[in-house]
Amino acid sequence: MNLLLRKSFLFVALTFFVHTLLIAQTRTITGKVTSATDGQPMPGVNVTLKGATSGATTDGEGNYRVTIPNGKATLVFSFIGMLSQEVNVNNRTTINVELLESPTQLNEVVVTGYTTTQQKDVISSMTTIKSDRIKNLPVSGIDQALQGQAAGVRVSQSSGTPGGGVKVVIRGNTSINASNKPLMIVDGIPVYDGAVSQFGYGGQQDNAISSFNTSDIESIQVLKDASAKAIYGSRGANGVVLITTKRGKANQKTNITMDIQRGTTDVVKKLDFLNSSEIVDLQREALANYNLKQTKFADIIDPDARGLIKGVTDGVNTNWVDEVLRKGLYQQYQLSTSGGNDRTRFYLSGSYRDEEGVQLNNRFQRYTGSFNLDHKANQQLSFGLNLSLGSTKNHRVFSDNAVDGVYGSALRSLPYYAPYNEQGKLYTPNDPNYQGFPNQNPVAEALLPRQLTYGIKVLGGINAEYAFTPNLRLRTKFSMDYNNSEEDTYNPTSTFYGSLPAVGAQGVGTYASSSLAIFLNSTILTYNTTIGESHHINVLLGGELLRSQGRSSSVQGRVFPRDEFTYIASAGVVDAGSSFYAQNGLVSGFGEVKYDFKDKYLISATARYDGSSRFGQDRKFGFFPSVSAGWRLKEENFLKDVDFVEDLKLRASFGFTGNERIGNFQYLGTWGATTYNGSSGVGPISLSNPKLQWERTREANIGLDVAFWKGRLSFTAEVYDNLTDALLFAEPLPATTGFGALQGNIGSISNRGLEFTLRSVNFDGAFRWTTDLNLSRNDNKVESLASEQPLYRGFSAAGVGATNVIKVGEPLGTFWGLKFLGVDAATGDALYEDFNGDGRITTDDAQVIGNAQPKLIGGFTNNFSWKGFDVSVFFQASYGNSVMNYGNSFLLNPGTDLRVNQTRASLRRWQKPGDITDIPRYEYNNTYNSYSSSRLVEDGSYLRLKNVALGYTLPAKWTGKAKLGNVRIYATGTNLWTLTRYSGADPEVSTLDGSTSAQGIDFFTLPQVKTLVAGVSINF
Repeated sequence: MNLLLRKSFLFVALTFFVHTLLIAQTRTITGKVTSATDGQPMPGVNVTLKGATSGATTDGEGNYRVTIPNGKATLVFSFIGMLSQEVNVNNRTTINVELLESPTQLNEVVVTGYTTTQQKDVISSMTTIKSDRIKNLPVSGIDQALQGQAAGVRVSQSSGTPGGGVKVVIRGNTSINASNKPLMIVDGIPVYDGAVSQFGYGGQQDNAISSFNTSDIESIQVLKDASAKAIYGSRGANGVVLITTKRGKANQKTNITMDIQRGTTDVVKKLDFLNSSEIVDLQREALANYNLKQTKFADIIDPDARGLIKGVTDGVNTNWVDEVLRKGLYQQYQLSTSGGNDRTRFYLSGSYRDEEGVQLNNRFQRYTGSFNLDHKANQQLSFGLNLSLGSTKNHRVFSDNAVDGVYGSALRSLPYYAPYNEQGKLYTPNDPNYQGFPNQNPVAEALLPRQLTYGIKVLGGINAEYAFTPNLRLRTKFSMDYNNSEEDTYNPTSTFYGSLPAVGAQGVGTYASSSLAIFLNSTILTYNTTIGESHHINVLLGGELLRSQGRSSSVQGRVFPRDEFTYIASAGVVDAGSSFYAQNGLVSGFGEVKYDFKDKYLISATARYDGSSRFGQDRKFGFFPSVSAGWRLKEENFLKDVDFVEDLKLRASFGFTGNERIGNFQYLGTWGATTYNGSSGVGPISLSNPKLQWERTREANIGLDVAFWKGRLSFTAEVYDNLTDALLFAEPLPATTGFGALQGNIGSISNRGLEFTLRSVNFDGAFRWTTDLNLSRNDNKVESLASEQPLYRGFSAAGVGATNVIKVGEPLGTFWGLKFLGVDAATGDALYEDFNGDGRITTDDAQVIGNAQPKLIGGFTNNFSWKGFDVSVFFQASYGNSVMNYGNSFLLNPGTDLRVNQTRASLRRWQKPGDITDIPRYEYNNTYNSYSSSRLVEDGSYLRLKNVALGYTLPAKWTGKAKLGNVRIYATGTNLWTLTRYSGADPEVSTLDGSTSAQGIDFFTLPQVKTLVAGVSINF
């Protein structure tokens, strides 16, 4: 027993001695961190011992407490947006620090794929967009907020429809048939960003990504080269957009922010048309040139035959565009709160957005909620939760190239018709003064149908992280992206569609529902270590399982007893419907190794191995590697003491990415139901291709990052060369095979370009002025196809077959047609180039007449602040792209269709020998003068004042009396001014929303809207 007691005493004594020795070898440092700008305490500042990975953070008052070993030691104070500061401890126990704002933010932590790194260590091509750059943009979607903000990113909103489609292209189009959209990832969760609706509304789609509230965004990272994207493998070829939402900060007092916005919207431009007298004169002239009175159509077309007397019966002069457009009202309300301590952090927000479209009866409403939670259970284990909810209600109207599209019908409508009769009732089919086909009554087509789309998006994820050691961590995450839509339409007998004999002429209604759920599990192991003081190594290993499943169904009813009975249950005939189910999966393994030597030489290698259910048995798996290297010349001896050079880094990358975004089961030989002679059966639909594989893009990139004078001036220049081969493309087959095409991998497309980004701090004091500029050029070219025969796309076009062509040696989006040489001054007929020299003008004379790809795109932002006032001015530009004004094939047609009004450009038409003009003579039924030609193709270059914002933050001494924090009053305007030579309403629109081969066509497309908004942001 005595022996046991002696051993126990010795053990306790030894433990006490060791513990005392350890205490003697450490010391505690305390202090306070404040802002050098205003002296305010800074919560959430990281305080670490240089060379270590752990430390402390400042509390809500900026205070910190950290324990460090004895001896020489250096503390590093870092915070996003501020210059990091290193302080030698020496013999001090209290160290107070003031942090300066960082113009270059070289030490800012940015998200790069599945990990984070400091900006100075990035050796891939990526752009960071922080929330303060998009906070003044009253846009409905994340994708819209990217426009003009990053070099190499081309964003175009296809129309002015609220909640409508937005096209985002990063470094050019890489595919013909597969999707060209970048991969969108929100807080580590890949999100669906396609259309919600199953129904077509002309060429325009709606947009699932508009369910997100952009005010919840903390930052956006755009990944552009293989080094940044290869870790996403088969989904990375089109670029990756990483969205990080706001979260609570450690040791932050609970913060409540309320934001209120109200404003108006209006179209950026309205087209000018002929009035009643002018169009009647033009009709008479076209008829006289044709001598229509000798034909049986006189009572249909001839204004005299219909009793129109100039100045009397054409006294009705309706401006149809004004009748269907209006000034819309816009309002948005948001409430958010955030806070946290050293263990738990949270962010909670809710918002409501209500945007009236500029078209009658068009309205977009959205409710959103967001909740992010982070909890540290102990030193090893932590948890996280993120949840985003979005509910939308979209009152839609037909538009674009739909026969009964409201805006298109208004553009075509003749002014001597009216929307209402003398009693104020709408003219409807079978009324004697109803305009009829092809224009109908656009006002009635806007007001009378019910066309509702309800959308729900739920994005949720839960994660856990366990730290085996401070340098070895395991993180796993389970997430889901759920999308649901319900669509309810009814067209009464008083509408064009509801009165068609084909549907029974007694109204028609449709109800459809669809859902898409994407489930993801990702598990990642990370390890980082430092060998000596020179070698830094970071290793990442991970795996993912993704499953997507979608369902849809629809039913149609017609022959309703009365227009008051509008739902399918009341239909006399229910004879159309469908249902569908599909699923696909992706299994992946990936890894990354990063190494740097003395922060001077940096190298990174990434690889991903993907297996997809969308591809054939022989090609289900693909391997996507990349490598990058960087050289920080600033760390070399010959630059280390050059004070005006803050940073100088040369980097290069090479690798492969893929694209698997096509439909399901396309590698299979499929069968479907068919009927023959009244009997049902099954028959083949498509041929199998077990060798169908992903598109693969080879990418090379060289970049230079430079910063001068402590970040007062910085710029990035990049050059890239990308080649996509094994294009996912439906190769046409001879009709004798019984199949139209075989899905395969044929052809290749290249994208080569230059990018330049500049940031300067012009004044930095009480008056602060910063400038951001980005410019980029991309050359897109079809390198090869299955054969040298061109492929025709787009709309059917008079005299040439189609508006667009896919042709080797030309870019995607190339326009096809005759070359217009002018108007014969003697006859007034159009002159076209005889391209093949056979002495005739035929379809064989068609040639390339332009393309929709810009030669240069850019954004230019200036921010000013002074004593509480802030001003932001943002210009966005596109240069060198063409737009096919296909609407002019109707609105400036030389007599082909006299049932359509004409733009005022028709007043300069040829009328007598000797007239010098570019508008051929008007002659009824003369199709030759209306052939699709370069007459319809215009310069689509533009410079647009995209956004102007003016704000004032009330002095703290005023708001403090009301126990408020920051209070900012502001006003903002978007699309306020546009400089362009394009004669249409808007050079930015594109009728075939999302099309790659037929982009840049304006066919009765609703133009962008300008928005004027006033708001107030209050912090409690």
